[in-house]
Parts: sequence; C-alpha cells; structure tokens
Amino acid sequence: MKTGTIELKSRFPFLGEDGKNPTLTYYLPYNMTEMGWQDKKRPCILICPGGGYAGCSQREDEPIGVHFLPLGFNVFVLRYSVAPHRFPSQLREVAAAYEIIKENADQWNCDTEKMGIMGFSAGGHLAAHYSNAWDIPEVREVFSDSYRPFASVLCYPVITAEPNIRHTGSFVNLLGHEPDADEIGRFSCEKLVRDDTPPAFLWHTAADNCVPVQSTLLYANALANHKIPHEVHIYPYGWHGLSTADEHTNKDVNADMTYVQSWLDSLKNWVKLTF
Repeated sequence: MKTGTIELKSRFPFLGEDGKNPTLTYYLPYNMTEMGWQDKKRPCILICPGGGYAGCSQREDEPIGVHFLPLGFNVFVLRYSVAPHRFPSQLREVAAAYEIIKENADQWNCDTEKMGIMGFSAGGHLAAHYSNAWDIPEVREVFSDSYRPFASVLCYPVITAEPNIRHTGSFVNLLGHEPDADEIGRFSCEKLVRDDTPPAFLWHTAADNCVPVQSTLLYANALANHKIPHEVHIYPYGWHGLSTADEHTNKDVNADMTYVQSWLDSLKNWVKLTF
C-alpha cells in the first residue's frame, strides 16, 4: 500500500493564506499484477473528520479509512482548515482535494466517476454542505470544474442551523458568529437538498446530547422529498462521537456501544450496493 500526505497549498497556494495548511492523506492499495489488476480503477472515499469546525478528530480519520481498504477503495482523509478560518475555506478545500485526486487518477488508479465523501459531526456538515453546494459561486470562482460527489456518508452529522436544535458551536466556528436568518437558510443542509443531491447513508443515536438526532431526520426527510436514494440508521443509545464504537476509538466500551458497532456492517453492505 502506498501512503503519503499532500499539503493542498503546495498545489493551490491561495489555500495557504492566513496560515491555513489543509492536508490530504492518501491510502492507496497496490493493484496486484498477479491477479491481473494492474489496470483496475478503484472507487474513492474522501473522509472529513469531525471536531466542531475547531479541529479534526484523529478518531474519525485513519480508524475509519482502514475499513474501506478491504472493500477495494482508495482512501483519502482531508484535514481541513478550522476556526479562526471561516466559510468558504472548507468547501474550497474539499474541491481542491477532489482536483488533486483527479489530477493523479491514472497514477493512483482512481475511478473518477465514483468518488464519495464521508463526514462525522461537523465534518458531516461539511460533507453534506459540499454535496449540495459543490457548484456555488464561492467554490466555482476558484474551481470552475468542481466535482459533485458520487455518494455521501454522514455520521451523526451537524445538519441544521435552526435555533434550538443546531450545534451552535460548529456554526460559530464556521461563520465567526451565530447564524442570522439568511444564514440559517444558506447553511442548513436540509434546506439545500436538490434533485441531483447524491445518494446518502446516515446514522445517528437518539441519545446524542451534543448534535440532536433531528439533524439526521431533517436531512433524510429532505432526501425523501427529492426522491434521493438514502439509508438511515438511528440507534437508541450511545453518546456523540462514537466513531467505530469500539475500543479502537473509545476508552470505554459498554453494551450500548457494542450494539451501535453494526453501523459499519450496514455501511459496507450499502457501499457494495451503491458503488
């Protein structure tokens, strides 16, 4: 397997303004020639860890990516800019990551028609936001050929900016202030879903007291209204930020968490069906 990390500003210097240093880490399985796979093109998944737009969680990058390698994926982890860096930096960095993948597609054996995006918590907001706003002016003015993700995976995602059910800290970090009435519409992903929004897999816990489960339900309802294929799993128990819900990403493991671990098996089945 080939691995490495690219500083996005090395390819797009404007992404390094004001001290930003977003990175793209890649995990590329070798195409085994003895299997006749030397020309095999692999689907790709771009992972956006969570962290409230204040950081990027280590528990939601490589520990997640390794689960996609046996499925035949090339895996990419985007450590995007966070506060004090604001919108639209994060969307532009997702677009840049896809641009780098496309530029290296032949060398890396990437199927550029099947590049998905995955996000956790605030990274889930970034993934959902980009899935619906990949072609907005703030992105297109720097990436005129920005890529629409093939599919999205949203794990206990921050979705809505609506008062009382939003994760306020994420939006304050993203915008520099609490969203006003106009920004609630612009940054609530359930309000952005359209007929060409990519298919989605979502999961959440009903007991999440950090990012309310309503976020996932609102997005799923919007997908249903636009007839976008989607799969949703709501688990009754479990705190926010479970990642793999096992001892690899959590200090304590209990029966509730063991039950939640099945989200990965469900995701793998969905991936095989969707990709």
